[in-house]
Amino acid sequence: MEPRSRLFFTGMLPLFVLAHFAHHLLTALPIPLLPFIRKEFSLDYTQSALVLSAFSLSYGISQVPAGWFADRVGPRVLITVGICGVALGGVLVGLSQTYIMMIIFLVLMGLAGGGYHPAAAPLISASVDSKNRGRALGFHVIGGSGSYFLAPIIAASIAAAWGWRSSFLSLALPTLVFGILFYALLGRKGGMSRSGREKSGHQEETSPGPKNVRRIVAFIIMGVFTGGVMSSSMSFVPLYMVDHFGISEETAAKYLAIVFSAGLWAGPLGGYLSDRFGRVPIILATSFLAGILVYLLKVVSYSLGMGVLLFAFGIIMFVRMPVSEAFIISQTSIHHRSTVYGVYYFTMMEAGAIFAPIMGYFLDHFGFHTSFTIASVTAVTVTFICSFFLWGSGD
Repeated sequence: MEPRSRLFFTGMLPLFVLAHFAHHLLTALPIPLLPFIRKEFSLDYTQSALVLSAFSLSYGISQVPAGWFADRVGPRVLITVGICGVALGGVLVGLSQTYIMMIIFLVLMGLAGGGYHPAAAPLISASVDSKNRGRALGFHVIGGSGSYFLAPIIAASIAAAWGWRSSFLSLALPTLVFGILFYALLGRKGGMSRSGREKSGHQEETSPGPKNVRRIVAFIIMGVFTGGVMSSSMSFVPLYMVDHFGISEETAAKYLAIVFSAGLWAGPLGGYLSDRFGRVPIILATSFLAGILVYLLKVVSYSLGMGVLLFAFGIIMFVRMPVSEAFIISQTSIHHRSTVYGVYYFTMMEAGAIFAPIMGYFLDHFGFHTSFTIASVTAVTVTFICSFFLWGSGD
């Protein structure tokens, strides 16, 4: 039997970890740079939320057609466009001079970047045995979390010295270069002109029935509310720290690195737990905990308390990512996985994009503490209801 280290660190997986890192190097910037952007354009909370929603809405919308195309024309081009597209979009954002221009270019960056996830996850899944699927997807998470970990540190330092636009411009170039190299390397490793079905002789075929559809729908509804609550709350953490604790924009941006540092190990942990104990118990546990952590945002103090809470946010966020992807694969047909992934990522992105301005409205009218309480109760209630449809699914 092949050693696990050889299983995960040879073949396609390391290349996809790097691709995931490159893809999110630009998408990770709007949240940590939001205090700098708000300061320049004198934005309120609702207007600040639109900066995040401009990218998230378009990024989510593009997932559905991208997944459909990946099932039909293959993932290589879609993934490459997802990497190079965000790089070119980042250049335009860095060159924007007005609030409206920036919003338009963030929309374009989101539309260009939607092809990566719906194409990458099924391809990775097809390259390993089903018993190792969660772990493979967990290792893939390391790439994205690595960029989200480093981007706030790098971007905040650059923004403090030369302005927030320089952060977008300086990180766009290496992303674009890698996207071009990735296209060549992926072709050299086998072309991957289709979704990986031809290379996945060990991959089982799943024929979803009515129960599978109900589970997928319940899972997506729960993900919309818990993910939307969690992402919208996290989006305002830098502004919360600046306004509530009086720290600098640079320090608040760098605090987000604590969240994403957990992804360097929590993703593989989540994949391992899902392979060992099943997907549904892990999904439900992390969803309940997400609601509780949102409530605790209004309780903890600055420094150590906030740092520990943000680290816990990161653990929950990155543990659930590979588990959710593995659950979708277990419930869908191999011929439609990229399409279902596209729908899943669409709902997750749109949830964050829609919840962010709603959260901004509540913050403008009720303040942070009341808004965090409402968000927490919503997440826990929806998770409890959806658990009746998910529990006992045998996964």
